[in-house]
Amino acid sequence: MRYWDASALVPLLVHEPRTADARAALAKDAGIVTWWGTRIECTSAIARLERAGALRHPEATQAIEILRTLATGWNEILPTDVVRETACRLLRVHPLRAADALQLAAATIMAEGRTSEARFVAFDDRLREAAARENFIVGP
Repeated sequence: MRYWDASALVPLLVHEPRTADARAALAKDAGIVTWWGTRIECTSAIARLERAGALRHPEATQAIEILRTLATGWNEILPTDVVRETACRLLRVHPLRAADALQLAAATIMAEGRTSEARFVAFDDRLREAAARENFIVGP
């Protein structure tokens, strides 16, 4: 299984330049682990694209449905004290936004401290760099 950040899941929901990369990563390993808040982050991205006119309403509705379906099969890291404390540490070490720190913290919990053996899928450059510094195998 791989840990998937929202930045890597959104291209599975709407056509973007990285859609082919995301689909290829999913084809290699269909097991998705992500954070409890990922569905919220993905919905936010879809709504932002719709408001900006990059998606029409039917496309946004379809993307939300795909997200719901995808979420039924993924494994979620729940919001716990350990995730929160790890995210706070990561914010002191890396130039991350709060949601990205929570994503990376959840991935760290998934890896059970063995980040050098865990895969982290993201397309956000700042998050990818932080994950690499935390010794994750960063991809897709």
